[in-house]
Amino acid sequence: MLRLTWVQPEDLLGHELCQAAQDGREPSAIAARWRAAGGAEAPERAGASDQPPTRYLRLLAEDLLDELADLPSRLTDQEPTDLARIRSLCPNWPTPQATSPPLSPRPARFQAAWLGRAVGCLLGKPVEKLPLDGIRQLARATGNWPLNSYFTARGVPAELLAAHPWNRRSAPTSLAENIDGMPEDDDLNYPLLNLLLLQRHGKDFTTADVAKLWLDELPAGRTFTAERIAYRNLLTGLEPPRTARHRNPFREWIGALIRADVHGWTNPGNPGAAAEQAHRDATLTHTANGVYAAMFTAATIATATTGTHDIHTCLRTGLTVVPPNSRLAKAILHALQLARKHRDFDEVVDELHAAYSPTHHWVHAIPNTALIAAALTHADGDFTGSICRAVSGGWDTDSNGATVGSIAALLSGTPLPDRWTTPLKNRLSTSVGDFNGIGFDTLARLTHQETARP
Repeated sequence: MLRLTWVQPEDLLGHELCQAAQDGREPSAIAARWRAAGGAEAPERAGASDQPPTRYLRLLAEDLLDELADLPSRLTDQEPTDLARIRSLCPNWPTPQATSPPLSPRPARFQAAWLGRAVGCLLGKPVEKLPLDGIRQLARATGNWPLNSYFTARGVPAELLAAHPWNRRSAPTSLAENIDGMPEDDDLNYPLLNLLLLQRHGKDFTTADVAKLWLDELPAGRTFTAERIAYRNLLTGLEPPRTARHRNPFREWIGALIRADVHGWTNPGNPGAAAEQAHRDATLTHTANGVYAAMFTAATIATATTGTHDIHTCLRTGLTVVPPNSRLAKAILHALQLARKHRDFDEVVDELHAAYSPTHHWVHAIPNTALIAAALTHADGDFTGSICRAVSGGWDTDSNGATVGSIAALLSGTPLPDRWTTPLKNRLSTSVGDFNGIGFDTLARLTHQETARP
């Protein structure tokens, strides 16, 4: 029997119970009903449980998902999703007059950003889904700790690989000995889609434009978590922003964040505009902190794209578009404090995992955004130091490496080290549009064109 990941109601219910506990609802009574009926917890790392449920359990899960959606939240006022309300809570929201005059970066800067995103993603792909201890053991087994280069299977004891196997889809294309160009990944597919979005609709695109583009250009099987749920919701006739809310327990996970880069790249020196673009994109699939993570990332990147600010200024600017009493803002500030406190980044990571791993899924936006901010801060924006810290911190390794790589590459001011970029062979694989096999130099030129468009 086909067990499709990220959409089975009986699997969604466990995730929604966790989400409810995090976003200020009281789900204990509904949780008790589910467990009394024999319902299972959410799958820990995969997107689907192993065994199909009874028909009764599936129907009960659907009913309970709807009941959970109707529960009131005590965090509603401090964590809105509506843009006007978000802005009203952000006293230092950036305006074009309050930031540096918009510059026109050369295509080489965008090429560095695309390459940085790809390198960071590729570094994290083999260890995606692995626990933190497994990542550390695999790197140490080959003398690659602290992490400083692509992972390799050469020299790793068989018993260690049996305990912590590489990501089965990524190992054939992303271990050092196997890399032959940049393989397909959703962390690169979404920037490509957003480049198409701007080409077709310009910077005034709507959330409905995003939805139509996905249906035209994004294969459903290339979506995951919140994006897969929203895609399904579109096919059942729901419209944004309901697509983000209906039976979607992943609406505060990392998916919107990984779509934010192009919004930042194409608004150099204008973080407020970048955040607003990211909001229109994100609300197809996400709410509250899931949206804020995308806005924070877009604003940070818009500030970094000018090449006139250090990483600390960029991150502070990113925080100006996040409601200050939100869980995301508090997590980022916590991460920045830890990064300044500890010389050893492993100690930063251990404290972040102690704070968030017991309650948050490894793909949730809050811990992952915190780790991104910590890695960039601790490495002072250095490219190699930043991507290696981000990936060595676990959780969503390829997504975190990609976002950190994009930001740190913008700040580098020099070409990225050949040892990172040469294996990519200036070639990106994808199932999006006509981009398969495209070079990063061509992507840089196309991005530059959209930056110059009004």
